[in-house]
Amino acid sequence: MRRLFYLVSSIESAKEISDDLHREGVSDWRFHIISRDEAGLYTHKLQSAGVADRTDLVRYVQRGALVGLVLGLAFVLPLAIFGFLGLPAAAWIALVVFLAVAGGWLGGFGGIQGENYRIAPFHDDIKAGKHLVMVDVPKEHIPKVKELMKKHHPEAELEGQDSAFNNPFASKRNRPRSA
Repeated sequence: MRRLFYLVSSIESAKEISDDLHREGVSDWRFHIISRDEAGLYTHKLQSAGVADRTDLVRYVQRGALVGLVLGLAFVLPLAIFGFLGLPAAAWIALVVFLAVAGGWLGGFGGIQGENYRIAPFHDDIKAGKHLVMVDVPKEHIPKVKELMKKHHPEAELEGQDSAFNNPFASKRNRPRSA
């Protein structure tokens, strides 16, 4: 699954894109818009991006869980191997799981505060009043969607594409690569 990023200047254009994509079978689950004008998105019945798309919550929860798991294994495994405290194996496993969950929970606090690493390059455009249209498309349908956009919506600029899934190891970067 790939995510295509388009920038448009008007909310009416975003509405037309939404209607065309819906006619082609793209559901609201695969189509999100980030805009400064949230009321306009609501008025035009457009799918606004959720917290997971706007913030780095998911990526930081994943990172925190991985750190918690590694630390849990690093501290709990030696204690379990050398038989300290005389706890059963299930208790040691539960302790490692708890540390992984706690790491994810703590990581979420950092992620909820930051802008998603994939939309950060578009921050200035969104702030200037443009609308970022994100379409999640299976790889085999990318040419069809690109052709539809090029033919019916020449005002929509393809700014790039990226994976539709968060990468916990990704760092903030420039705009997603164009294709």
